[in-house]
Amino acid sequence: MSHFYDKEKDASFTSVYKAETPDILNAFADFNNAVFAAEGREIPLKYRELIAVAVSTTTQCVYCIDAHTQKAIAAGATDAELAEVAWVSSAIRAGGAYAHGRLAFKTASEHRH
Repeated sequence: MSHFYDKEKDASFTSVYKAETPDILNAFADFNNAVFAAEGREIPLKYRELIAVAVSTTTQCVYCIDAHTQKAIAAGATDAELAEVAWVSSAIRAGGAYAHGRLAFKTASEHRH
């Protein structure tokens, strides 16, 4: 999907949301702003942004990887922290594949009987 990524042009299509569903767009913006508020949360912003980078790399959303990496750096994240985040998301993704592999074994055993 990343080959479709055009940071400048893609953002212009937000106008469709603004025209067709402005109430939902505003609700989403309010929600997102609350989640990533600089103050007033228990988890410091840098860590919330690092969590967002980990989730973004797991879901492979190039838009989110770009935005949240920049925001994590602005919040003080280091290259070492970004590297660890990438490894954490890799481990979780691999763990998911491992765990779901058991479903293949379960399905196979059910079809053999």
